[in-house]
Amino acid sequence: MVRTPLTPQERERGERLGALLRAARGERSMVEVAAAAGLSAETLRKIETGRAPTPAFFTIAALSGALGLSLDDVAQLSAPPETVTDAVA
Repeated sequence: MVRTPLTPQERERGERLGALLRAARGERSMVEVAAAAGLSAETLRKIETGRAPTPAFFTIAALSGALGLSLDDVAQLSAPPETVTDAVA
């Protein structure tokens, strides 16, 4: 099975998600947060660096729980910035 290439918008969303998770992790180590979420540190590293821009829902749910973030906040903060067209519509 061949994966459809990601759009630039999907890649940017993955980068925003990674930055959000990295900021929420703060001074906690990657290993500590990954273990708390039941993930490998390499998986968390890929998400934080944008190399895994479309992680599975349950992966994000586990990370959100480990970091004390609500899924609503994660969705809102990793969404594309509002454009002028969106604001007018």
